[in-house]
Amino acid sequence: MANEANPCPCDIGHKLEYGGMGHEVQVEHIKAYVTRSPVDAGKAVIVVQDIFGWQLPNTRYMADMIARNGYTTIVPDFFVGQEPWDPAGDWSTFPAWLKSRNARKVNREVDAVLRYLRQQCHAQKIGIVGFCWGGVVVHQVMTAYPDIRAGVSVYGIIRDSEDVYNLKNPTLFIFAENDTVIPLEQVSTLTQKLKEHCIVNYQVKTFSGQTHGFV
Repeated sequence: MANEANPCPCDIGHKLEYGGMGHEVQVEHIKAYVTRSPVDAGKAVIVVQDIFGWQLPNTRYMADMIARNGYTTIVPDFFVGQEPWDPAGDWSTFPAWLKSRNARKVNREVDAVLRYLRQQCHAQKIGIVGFCWGGVVVHQVMTAYPDIRAGVSVYGIIRDSEDVYNLKNPTLFIFAENDTVIPLEQVSTLTQKLKEHCIVNYQVKTFSGQTHGFV
């Protein structure tokens, strides 16, 4: 269970023992885990890590599951070599740790990943999904990259500013009813502001009885 004293308790559940069906590659200045779809359909999904990093087996399992359904997937190291958060770490140091890993300043990494997917994987249609820290990345990306066709932000922390409601393409936001990190009031504000400002399709889905990190 998540510890409600933690500022970002997304270590809920168990760490999988999973080897993976993909492989690690170098994508310009960052490393990434890539799984090619058994069917070359020209479709790809960027899978964005939570605070526990791109090498977490659980995240790679999700990427491989998507790949089995016809999408080439890539899990980039959006921390660019910096250490992921240690579940046993001192949560009082978490804000300082997070400050050096700004989820809204990843455009250089996103650009590199897009070039790789287009040039090396021949992807023509690209989507993105992210969890926790990665959910914030997805929200940022979907306001800045009109060539990314769809996004799924899973319990990404919400920041109320005008630029976060101008989505370029359809986006699904997933939240938990009992999330101590993202109160339902913030989810309601997001829903209302999207209704007022967003001109593309979107959906905000809250799962009852769930806590942060349930996916």
